[in-house]
Amino acid sequence: MRKVLVLEDEPNIRSFVVINLKRAGYETIEAGDGEEALEQIRKNPDTKVVLLDIMLPGEIDGFEVCRRIRAGNSQIGIIMLTARTQEMDKVTGLMTGADDYVTKPFSPAELTARVDALYRRAGGENVRDSDEISQPPFLLNTRNRTLEKNGQRIKLTQVEYSIVKLFMDNPGKALSREEILDAVWGKDYIGELKIVDVNIRRLRIKLEDDPQNPSYITTVWGYGYKWGF
Repeated sequence: MRKVLVLEDEPNIRSFVVINLKRAGYETIEAGDGEEALEQIRKNPDTKVVLLDIMLPGEIDGFEVCRRIRAGNSQIGIIMLTARTQEMDKVTGLMTGADDYVTKPFSPAELTARVDALYRRAGGENVRDSDEISQPPFLLNTRNRTLEKNGQRIKLTQVEYSIVKLFMDNPGKALSREEILDAVWGKDYIGELKIVDVNIRRLRIKLEDDPQNPSYITTVWGYGYKWGF
């Protein structure tokens, strides 16, 4: 069964989300606060996608829940649910490890499409005949979906892995933000382009020797990014 955790403190909204996910064929696990969500993750380690509300009762908000989940699991898909429209909240959610965000109010179709896309990535994709892409100092294993730099494993989210694979499949090629968005999030994604920029920022922190002066993921001004090989 495809498990999704729904963390939302407002019962009416949580019920609305749960009903629509069940209709789409998902098994839902519910939580009303951060502590309960973390406990449910511990009890259900096979959960593949988590929907997190940002504003929560208690001492742990959605950002902190995201950080704690991500610290223990780089593979799980995380979508932030928020009624806020400030840019900083969206960026903060992504920088703490979320893969995507949906702003309330949202349509059932939009939410289900976002969950479907993340679940496909979290569940694994078809891999090609060659299991490794070697571009020193990086080694990408497409069967295990892992990345090493100088022999050291780098923890990546599913979205980050997909971006790195896209880059390593296209070394030296300038890729537009739109191309990256279509390839990683899907052509039917209706979010904003800045999700690409925030994930690139996250990747630079993980991959670059000096994230402020990147040498692997370079910016093509006014266009997009290039894997600098």
